[in-house]
Amino acid sequence: MLDAAVCLVDERGTFTQVNTHAERLLGRGATELLGQDAHELLHRDRYGQPLARAQCGMLEAFLARRTQIGGGWFERGDGSLVKLSWLVAPYASAGGHAGTVVVFTDPDRGSGRADLPGAPGSVLPELERLALLAETTTQLTSTLDSDEALRRLVRLVVPRIADWAVIDLITEADEVERAIVVHYEEGALVAREDLQGPMPPVPEESPMPLSRALRGAASTLVTPQTYQGAPDSGIAIEQKRLFEATGMVSAAIAPIRGLRDVLGALTLGRSADREPLTGAELSLLGDITRRTGLALDNARLYQRQRKVAETMQRHLLPQLPSVPGLQMAARYLPAPDDSQVGGDWYDAFTVANDTTALVIGDVVGHDLDAAAGMAQVRSMLRAYAWTHHEPPSAIVHRLDGSMAHLTGVSMATLVFGSLAQTADSAWQLTWTNAGHPPPLLVTHDGQAHYLTDGHGLLLSTGLAAARTDATLLLPPRSTLVLYTDGLVESRDRPIDDGLEQLRKHAASLAHRPLAAFTDLLLERTRPAGTRNDDDIAILTVRTPDN
Repeated sequence: MLDAAVCLVDERGTFTQVNTHAERLLGRGATELLGQDAHELLHRDRYGQPLARAQCGMLEAFLARRTQIGGGWFERGDGSLVKLSWLVAPYASAGGHAGTVVVFTDPDRGSGRADLPGAPGSVLPELERLALLAETTTQLTSTLDSDEALRRLVRLVVPRIADWAVIDLITEADEVERAIVVHYEEGALVAREDLQGPMPPVPEESPMPLSRALRGAASTLVTPQTYQGAPDSGIAIEQKRLFEATGMVSAAIAPIRGLRDVLGALTLGRSADREPLTGAELSLLGDITRRTGLALDNARLYQRQRKVAETMQRHLLPQLPSVPGLQMAARYLPAPDDSQVGGDWYDAFTVANDTTALVIGDVVGHDLDAAAGMAQVRSMLRAYAWTHHEPPSAIVHRLDGSMAHLTGVSMATLVFGSLAQTADSAWQLTWTNAGHPPPLLVTHDGQAHYLTDGHGLLLSTGLAAARTDATLLLPPRSTLVLYTDGLVESRDRPIDDGLEQLRKHAASLAHRPLAAFTDLLLERTRPAGTRNDDDIAILTVRTPDN
């Protein structure tokens, strides 16, 4: 248990949990604190008067959800005033609820820890150490980009702890790369790219500090004298070169451990104009690298999943057929916060009698499970369309009846149509709609309307509802737009507003070449800054000038 006065505060600034040290320091029992507004109950000016909320730095930190340290006067349960220092840091609970942790300390008396004002030999007072660790957790866990996580790590520790930061990483090929060498110089972080790059392999038995760290051994304090003897490995030679090139007179090296493997090592170094690093910084460095390891583990797992998803996506999205007289274009935009692939899909393929099948669909979800389900549904639909020369409604009826038995898809929507040329060279569209947003038809003169006929229940409901077809002769030089709901619906606006925006933009682009029409429609309907929570698929088809 943490031996400090710790309180948890919700997003409104009210106490939700306190420990016994907080009860003693604040002179109030838990029953007096829980559910109370922290600012109103405790915060005072030096004369004991209530402090205006606008003047409360602690309250400001609560609301802004940022890590901050400060101090002020607080009223204890007996009415006496006590001057306390505080550390505020945001957190998210396992249930996803936002809150804030507050650590109170009495700079005169301490809070039950003899070393609380500052660990012996530490460059940072204890409150600043806690603030640094809280900020490290917040900064590193809020990104799934491993390179960005390492850049944030460097900014956190240089120059606060050291003048130099060196990060060596073990790659997935079990090779060592010196990824970062950064120096604090004249108020800026300067990268030494000449010292970065591939490193020799990790020796299995070497007692040298970096070799041991890369094998997962404990943190170590190092000086240039450590590398004055005969080097026992290529890594030792590179370390000697590092000390000579940087002028570091003391350094601390700690392993960066993931949940299963050693991911690398962090070296922090100081130049001659600062006090040498001590055991206090070594302990702090270990806390920092533990957080770094968890962040890198998460980032690497996400990146592996994204790579698998992107490969899967490339194989799942089809090549559009070449149909004489017709132009086709398609675009797919994945949701940025997920696995880069999902259940949205488009398809176009030729079947018997020179008929072109058109599909736009959406399997619930936007992750690898949804993508796998989508692949099953798409393959089944293609098979039924190839083997059964039936109207679209009959094909979709067959698909719906099979999905529960042959796939793990719980819910899906789609528009399935067939496009064929009539005897007088016109193009006739026949389609059925299973719970999907309606297709949009844009004529060459800029009229746009939705095709709302042929609508029926979505797929995989278990209901044997009748499905109908709708038929329409497409005007010459008209453009048919099939799309998924991610194009027209988001948390920021209802779907009706999105449909109207899509219709207006499509009408304004009627004269554009089809590829530009499709790109601009996606760009303008989902402009920069709009939150894209879902995947988007678009399939556009343009008829010729008869």
